[in-house]
Amino acid sequence: MKLEFRLFEHLGKYLIMLRRMFSKPVRWEMYWKELFRQMTDIGVGSAFIVFLVSIFIGAVTAVQTAYQLYGTPFVPASYIGLIVRNTIIFELAPTFTALILAGKVGSNLASELGSMRVTEQIDALESMGVNTESYLIATRIIGAIITIPLLVAIASFAGISGGYIATALGDTYSIEDYIRGIRMDFDPFDVQLMFIKSFAFAFIISSISCYMGYYVKGGSVEIGKASTQAVVYSCIFVLLADYVIVALLL
Repeated sequence: MKLEFRLFEHLGKYLIMLRRMFSKPVRWEMYWKELFRQMTDIGVGSAFIVFLVSIFIGAVTAVQTAYQLYGTPFVPASYIGLIVRNTIIFELAPTFTALILAGKVGSNLASELGSMRVTEQIDALESMGVNTESYLIATRIIGAIITIPLLVAIASFAGISGGYIATALGDTYSIEDYIRGIRMDFDPFDVQLMFIKSFAFAFIISSISCYMGYYVKGGSVEIGKASTQAVVYSCIFVLLADYVIVALLL
């Protein structure tokens, strides 16, 4: 009974936080400045690690696919490119990128807001009449929704390019076969599904992380726990949303 009460308590506070963040800003220039700062921190600060990881993921996917299909005369070599493309676009680019950002961006958002709460900076802003949900949370969520889909697009390009690099370095199949497989039976809806996932994942990661940090109580130990919980819960709900989106749209 106590566990159910806590779940409903957190859900209620989470929904109230989301509702209050849509209030009209008092000074738009202050909000725009904070929004661009968050976009820079989330997008530019994560672009390199997402690009690097995605290249190796694409390369490993291509090598492992070639290994599985090696010596199978009934499967054309061009299917390697097809499998790499679909695997990257459908799953690895959006989901793997979201899990990476849950660890990097999610923990950062939770610890940043948690530090502001513990040091009473949020209370000071509220005493000056600033709607902190709108100023601190909406800017972070909107910044994530704008930048994370762009990072997913970078991840898909890097993953497919990683498969191309692995093809060029290996001798199991030719580059022409790989490119032919990438172009084979392409459906634009695949890319649309990738971006639908990325928008949903961006909202999940940013909103959960902001909630965990905004309502933290205590000191540095509680901030660390909130950051860890933000990463764990973000990963769980990202995977859950991944299944729900695929089940509904496919």
